[in-house]
Parts: sequence; C-alpha cells; structure tokens
Amino acid sequence: MSAVGTAGVGASAAVTGAVATSALGAAPVEASTPATRTVRDAAFDVLRLHGLTTLFANPGSTEVSLLTDLPADLEFVLALHEGSVVGAATGWALAREEPALVLLHTTAGLGNAVGALATARVNRAPLVVLVGQQDRRHLAQEPFLAGQLHGLAGDYPVRVESPVRAQDVPGAIGRAVHAAREGRGPALVLVPMNDWAEPAEDLPVPAPAVLRRAASADASVVAEVAALLAGATAPALVVGAGADDDGTWTALSSLAERLDCPVWQEPFGARAGFPQDHRLFAGHLPADRPRLRAALAPYDLVLCVGAPFLRQYPYTPGELTGARVVVVTEDPAEAHRAPAELAVVAALPDFCDRLARRTPPRPPTSEPVSRTPHPEPPSPGEQLSPAHVLAALARRLPADTVIVEETPSSRPDLHALLPARRPLGFLSAAMGGLGFAMPAAIGVRMGQPRRPVVAVVGDGSSLYQVQSLWTAAHYGVGAVFVVLANGRYAVMDRLAEQQGGKPPWPAFEEVDVAGLAESLGCPVRRIDSYPDLCETLDALCPTLADRTEPLVLEVAVSADGEFKP
Repeated sequence: MSAVGTAGVGASAAVTGAVATSALGAAPVEASTPATRTVRDAAFDVLRLHGLTTLFANPGSTEVSLLTDLPADLEFVLALHEGSVVGAATGWALAREEPALVLLHTTAGLGNAVGALATARVNRAPLVVLVGQQDRRHLAQEPFLAGQLHGLAGDYPVRVESPVRAQDVPGAIGRAVHAAREGRGPALVLVPMNDWAEPAEDLPVPAPAVLRRAASADASVVAEVAALLAGATAPALVVGAGADDDGTWTALSSLAERLDCPVWQEPFGARAGFPQDHRLFAGHLPADRPRLRAALAPYDLVLCVGAPFLRQYPYTPGELTGARVVVVTEDPAEAHRAPAELAVVAALPDFCDRLARRTPPRPPTSEPVSRTPHPEPPSPGEQLSPAHVLAALARRLPADTVIVEETPSSRPDLHALLPARRPLGFLSAAMGGLGFAMPAAIGVRMGQPRRPVVAVVGDGSSLYQVQSLWTAAHYGVGAVFVVLANGRYAVMDRLAEQQGGKPPWPAFEEVDVAGLAESLGCPVRRIDSYPDLCETLDALCPTLADRTEPLVLEVAVSADGEFKP
C-alpha cells in the first residue's frame, strides 16, 4: 500500500496523559505518547507520492507553519518575487513534462503571481499551487492578511480547491496534481495556516495514486483526415506549441515528406512544433490577416496540428484563409473555437504517427525553402544590431540549446536566424506578457541540468523579473542571459509610429542591467563590439552544458527599425 493510503498513528489512536503501573507495584509512571500524525505529514506524503519534492516559493507568514523544519528530502527554491517563483516553476514543469510545486503567500503573493499563472496556463504548464491563508478559526472576522482568494486568479487556474476541513487538504492536493496534469495548467489549493498542525485522518486520501489517460487515436478519424489530405491538390501543414515533443516531431516530419508539402509555424508560437532546419520548413506565419492570406494563398487544404487556428495580433478585416481547414489538437478548448471544417481532439504523437503511415505518398516536386541570409558583420565602429548578435549565436550554439525568447522587437530576426533544431528548442510566453524568459530559463535549466539554456531578452523585458537572477546565482544554475540593450521600449516606439503619432514614454538609457545583475550576485559581461561578441561566444558556447553558474551578457545594440510580427 502506498505511503499516502497508510496513515501512521491516527488521532483516534493517540493516547494523552495515560497512566500505567509497573509490574513491581512501583509508583505510577507516564506512558509514552505516540506522535500525532498531522495534516502536514499527510500532505508531504501526497507530494512525495507524485514526485513533487522541489518547492518554488517566496514565503510569507501564513506559510511558516508549513515550512519550518522542512523534511530533508524536500528541496526549497527561493525566488525574490512571485512572478519569478511561478516563471521558474513553469520552466521546470515544461522541461520535465511533469507538474511543478509552487507556494504563494495569501492575497499579496497570489495577486503578484496572477500574470505568471495566466502565462503558465496558456503555455500548458502543469503547476500545483499551494496558497497560504489566515488562520481558519477567525477567518469570519477577516483578520489582517486574510484574502478573498478563490476568484483572485480569475479563470486561469484549471482547478481551485478551498478544503472545508483541515483533514481535506491532502486529498485536495492529490486532486490538484491530476487536474494540473490533465488540464495542463495551474491547480490551486487554498490552505489556512493552522490546518497544517491539525491531526490527520487515518483514512485513504480521496484522490487516486495513479491516473491513466488513453493515448491511442481513433482509426476511423485518422482515416477521415488522411482522405482529406489525399484529396487535396496543394496541402500545407501548420504546426504549433502543442506538437513540441519527440514523437510528434518525428511523425510530422514523416507526414510532410510523404505529402512533400511545406510546414509553417503558427503565428506567435510559444514552442516549435517541427524541426526548423528541415528542408520543408517554410517559416513562421505572419500575425496579421493580409499577410497571412498571402502566405496561405497557394494551398487548398491546411492541416493545423497542435496550434490554435490561426491566432492573430493586430485586427484587420477579412477571412483568415480561403483553404479548407482541419485542426488536430489535444486541447478541447482550442478545438471548440477553431473556425475549421473538421476539428479533432486526440493525443498527437499517436494520431500523427498513424496519419503519416495512412497518408499515400506524393512524388517529390518541391524545392528546399530559401533561408534568410545572415547579415554581414558590422563595419569597424558600426553599432551592433540584434541580427548581428542572433547570427553570431546561431553559428555557435549547440543543436540541443533551449532558446527562451523575450525580445519582442527582434523576434522576427530570432525566428529567421536561430531555428529550433530539437524539441523544446524554443520557448516563449504564450500570453505575450513580459517577465517570463529569465525565470523560465532558470527553471528549464534546473529541470534539465545538462541541457544548454540561453535566454535572449530585451533590456526592457529583463527589468520585469531581473530579481530572478539571484535565484540562478544562489542555486548555481548555469543558464546564460543575452540582454539586447537599446535603452528603450523599441517595439512600443514602432507601434506608436504605425499609429501615426509620437509616444509619450521616454527612453531609459540610464538603466544598467549588468549593474543590477552584479548587485544580485550574478556574473556579467558587457559587450559593445563585434570582435568582443565573437570572442566571448567562442569561449562561452562550448561550456554551456557544464556551466554551474549563470552569466549575463549585456550587449549594446541599435533599436530595430520596424515591427512586423
């Protein structure tokens, strides 16, 4: 029987103040009092059962009763802001493909973390989030630090539980683990601070120890989609973040080669759904309708796999595409809102593998897609551009590097010059909010400590969670942070120009990201010339897999002159 289903000495069996008489008729002596098994003990056993032994947190007073004398087999990871806590846990969960454990402090902590929880939900990161609350015994009087927590994160959690009794907390945690896995998002358990010390029940926890989900596709549905592909004259694939795993990459590569058709990445994809150095990879679809229609105009059928169809950024009127559309996804909500002829909800690795084997091959006729050429090195004395930096990285980074992106104005150049060559090779915030890349890169590296991880962020973006660098430095996390520093919100400047007006916000050239990093204990290097960039990367890139300390490279660059997502 599992540790969760076998309670120790329950409260009903505890003996308090019992008196015994020795066999020799001596004076009465106190009998030993068995330790009472607490809700805290039972909760830790649930966490152990599910492998949730690393706790990302920024603690407050309502969590002290849980955290004091933490058992040795549970690892506490401190971040200095709740956005960094959730961001690091999100990276950890995505890297390990397992739920991560988060602890937040009542209203203040949960409130600070809401944006990061929204990002985790849209990035499909499973998180089990414990939220502290004031003492249950006087919540009715709304004491100091009591919070109206249940709806504070809105609809972004996949589940929120407020246990009615202290003894219900372990079961709520178990259910949250399964909800986070199934819903691929944050599941919250709100726990009053006195609950942890209450006696646990000597009963099985009301949540399954193991929950299985079928992964096989329906053969008749596979045949239906295969028939549509076979009947198309000019099919195309559009792939998204949901297809970012080894099995789906392999199956989609086989399918694309059998169809001899181009493969596009969804607009604003948070992860790569296909090897972007493959000869049939056509590039990233634009995020506005006129350019999207032009890109998809040659095709009569579009099969969209693991992606919403087709997410836009600026609104312009008109249809998305004149082609027939089929969507295959693991996310029911994604299927429900798809303007498609056919939407299929299925486990992607098996579905795509069966589809590739069922689809008849076409004779190869396509030419390899032309790639964006790398820019020429800057002239002596010329300022570096973001494209110079990205091209220099592309020539040196190992193929298995995880690029974590948060440089909005330079993202088109990053996509063109720095392709994802392995699953999880590219990661970005699916919500578009800033403050994700730095803590997420830390979490990814902690989750896969032998895999190179490089965050490419703008200096404006870095300021949203720069304090996460303390966590990287303190815990010896060997991620590298390339900060493209232009001293302004370049993407906002470009958007204001497109609006036809002058922005009211100033530049912030006084900001010293390297100085901030140093103050947080993180090693730094400032770079302002192409020879210095090349020399630094030549020495750095061979060490990426073995690094045990972070590094910030603050690279002075010019601002991008246009923004066309």
